[in-house]
Amino acid sequence: MEVLQMYPAEYLEYLVYFHADRDYFECHEILEEYWKEQGMNNLVWVGLIQIAVSQYHYRRGNMAGAYKMLYSAISLLEQKQNEVEQLGFHASELLTLLNKNLQSMNDNMPYHSLQLPLKEPVIKECQSLCSQRGVIWGTTSDLSNEFLLHKHTLRDRSDVVQERSKQAQLKKRS
Repeated sequence: MEVLQMYPAEYLEYLVYFHADRDYFECHEILEEYWKEQGMNNLVWVGLIQIAVSQYHYRRGNMAGAYKMLYSAISLLEQKQNEVEQLGFHASELLTLLNKNLQSMNDNMPYHSLQLPLKEPVIKECQSLCSQRGVIWGTTSDLSNEFLLHKHTLRDRSDVVQERSKQAQLKKRS
């Protein structure tokens, strides 16, 4: 018997990248694309994206950027607790965790990997995806992985540069 997936695949990918790979940049990319495809109305996706961006900045030592993103995420998610619960989070625990993380940033405490408080059905789906991908749920960040730490500056952007050039040429012609 096939079990129907209760959550969007992109959301589950976000969670796997967040809790196994600790690739917060990829979390942002996946969920932002999904959010845009869905019409950009669901602010819960924005809050989750901001959590990932915040952790990316925090891990890199950009405390101001991390704090700003996390503060914004908390503000959004506080307003959308029912939707947060529907995504399989323990909403009040999530907000408590995020506020503690915000305080750690404010106190200039060192980065540590977060384990977002999810309910069992979501964790099971994510662990299944982890098993398929050969990654381990709950792994902490590899702070020696320079590519992971500085992905936004080290990734291959040739396709983006090419597309921007193409669009600039089209604009010149019109």
